[in-house]
Amino acid sequence: MKPKILTTLFLIIAVAAGLIYYTNSDNPSEELTNKKSQEATEISSNNSGFTEDDLEQGCFARDCIPSIQDPKFDSASEADEWLNDDDLIFGIVIDGQARAYPQRILNWHEIVNDTINDTDFAVTFCPLCGSAISFERTVNDQTTTFGVSGKLFNSNLVMYDRLEESYWQQETGEAIVGKAADRGDKLKTIPMASSFWSDWKQANPETEVLSRDTGYSRNYDRYPYGAYEEDGELYFGIENTDTRLQIKTPGYGFEIPDYGHKFYQESDLPFNSIIDDTLEKKVDVSDKLVNPEASNQISVSVTNKNGIVIMTLEDGSEIIPIRTFWFAFAAFHPESLIYEPAQ
Repeated sequence: MKPKILTTLFLIIAVAAGLIYYTNSDNPSEELTNKKSQEATEISSNNSGFTEDDLEQGCFARDCIPSIQDPKFDSASEADEWLNDDDLIFGIVIDGQARAYPQRILNWHEIVNDTINDTDFAVTFCPLCGSAISFERTVNDQTTTFGVSGKLFNSNLVMYDRLEESYWQQETGEAIVGKAADRGDKLKTIPMASSFWSDWKQANPETEVLSRDTGYSRNYDRYPYGAYEEDGELYFGIENTDTRLQIKTPGYGFEIPDYGHKFYQESDLPFNSIIDDTLEKKVDVSDKLVNPEASNQISVSVTNKNGIVIMTLEDGSEIIPIRTFWFAFAAFHPESLIYEPAQ
């Protein structure tokens, strides 16, 4: 199927979602007025180098796919009535409190603005990239919420904040348009599990689960993108195509300071597993001449503990990955290495 046809089909889905959104609004005319005002916000070039021309229109307006602002939660036993054991969930544990966010709900909303105790965060998911990332909801030292901008870059969700209306790239957490981009801001990530429901509830029996009672009329039992996760098609363009892996291979992408980027396939990190790996530092020739005995390698461990994947460096510092499809990580980081298990 040709890309233009795929893009058209995606827009039809998004428009349908948007029309449902407006009919569920308490005040549709007010919502439409607000959106016209938001869309009038000028998008210009800034320190990030992005302009409006760099972004593709994924759906027709901001909030065409509505984020969840006031999430409700079920108990694990209540969720068992509608979740299957092999359903994918994204899990958060903060101050000992566990919450699960099923993909089948995030497929239709993409962002959940939530709070546990004093931690305000957004659970974000891009169905096109398979990217699941949780961010603190802090912009310019103020708490805000995030919504779906309707824009895409590298087929990836572009969010906007409701404080300054800057645009943010979900895959990188970086501000790309607006005041936050002028400051060079980047959102702080929070560890988040990618797990089957059966594994998550066993590890976290007291977990709460995002309820289907979202205030919107959606069929959360239906996956809205057909065979997208299994086929080799993309709805939108990307800057760099890398076929070292099947493009929709799910996995975890790490950005390691001084050591570049590395991708670990999800199949290599099953529930409660560990990988011992070695990273090699990219060293300038002049640096090697100054200190020829210096080691350019470090040992790291990548662990999947109850679905939460973390890389631990030799100095004890930890790096939180991005859970995503390979094509998306490679599009933003074309130089990325891929972990290969020892034979």
